[in-house]
Amino acid sequence: QVQLVESGGGLVQAGGSLRLSCAASGRTFSGQTMGWFRQAPGKEREFVAARRWSGGNTYYADSVKGRFTISRDNAKNTVYLQMNSLNAEDTAVYYCAVDQKIYSNDYVPRIYYEYDYWGQGTQVTVSS
Repeated sequence: QVQLVESGGGLVQAGGSLRLSCAASGRTFSGQTMGWFRQAPGKEREFVAARRWSGGNTYYADSVKGRFTISRDNAKNTVYLQMNSLNAEDTAVYYCAVDQKIYSNDYVPRIYYEYDYWGQGTQVTVSS
């Protein structure tokens, strides 16, 4: 079992920044993939960013590339999502997730049902 707790959401003006945190506990290991997703009202949950817990490449949705950065702090067992240049289309509930499957190549899961554990979500609202 893995427990994930997100924090850092809130209300921000367009053009502003927020940093989301996802604290992980329980059965975590270096080969797992950490992902961030978001879900706006009436829309499907969509991929935002991901990386292996052990490091390596990072992956982003085209809509956030160049504005968002996923990072992790091993000592704190925490993954972050730094969000800059926010706009109204970024308004959503943001979730972090863990996929514990081990992949032999550079494949990174980008669909929500590929992930095994989820946090409770944190609301991000961008006012225009």
